[in-house]
Amino acid sequence: MPPRSPLPLRHGLSAAWVCTPHRDPTRPVPWATMGQWLRDHVDARVAVEPMLAAGRFVYADARPVGDADPYRPHTFVWFHRDLRAEPPVPGTLTLVHRDERVLVVDKPAFLSTVPRGRHVTQSLVVRLRDELGLPDLTPMHRLDRVTSGLVVCAVGKQWRGAYQSMFAQGTVRKTYRALAPWRADLESPTTVRNHVAPIPGTGRAEVVPGAPVNAETLVEVEERRGDLAVYRLLPRTGRTHQLRLHLRDLGAPIVDDPLYPVDLEVDVDDFSRPLQLLASELEYLDPVDGVRRRFASPRSVPLDRA
Repeated sequence: MPPRSPLPLRHGLSAAWVCTPHRDPTRPVPWATMGQWLRDHVDARVAVEPMLAAGRFVYADARPVGDADPYRPHTFVWFHRDLRAEPPVPGTLTLVHRDERVLVVDKPAFLSTVPRGRHVTQSLVVRLRDELGLPDLTPMHRLDRVTSGLVVCAVGKQWRGAYQSMFAQGTVRKTYRALAPWRADLESPTTVRNHVAPIPGTGRAEVVPGAPVNAETLVEVEERRGDLAVYRLLPRTGRTHQLRLHLRDLGAPIVDDPLYPVDLEVDVDDFSRPLQLLASELEYLDPVDGVRRRFASPRSVPLDRA
């Protein structure tokens, strides 16, 4: 692991780092300068030349890395990547609860929980770190980018273990609500149990017939609304896209789902049709003080379209 970064957070994000390899006395060093090594080893998406010229690569003591600096083995270098201009995600990021250990926030659809891919500044953790001045804020679980609703975040590093174990052990009761087609033939409540696995490189998941059960959801119809219904979903596991797949396989795919039953290839910056899935309630026994906590989203389905 690297020593402490000499660069402050930017947009709520820590600096990236790279490290030159240890010296191998049996082999010649192929780089004469640090500039040569950076050109060979930093991600091709990083503009090394102008960043070197601007002094944006720094050593552990915050001195800029010079293009002609002699190469040094096992040396850490920090830098901030350039970010694309991300369009603001519409909707409100609402603070539902705050104490000295955790924040419970309600996020809109299309806001990533953590920085990922093309969504960095427009992510829940980056926005909250920046807006609230909480550099160590960390989500204890994740919602899909297109899912709305409640997320629990630990305020400081000392609280992460306790709250992460709570989610890992499945002691948090999560309730979701989804808007999907009404099925007169669907028994309610019903439990769906199968094996869900991500499909590598696609951003989608699939049900694997015959594989050991790893995904379970209790599904019940809460309210009929014409040809649609509000479904109350209680997942007992947390697999990728589990709820979306389970409703699809019951013949009731969630309204405005961009991936299921078919991939609509919606642009990542198209915010017009939010997935009608809401993480609406969270309940747990606080692992630190033993108090039972229950939180509810201020939203309801149907979620507003842009």
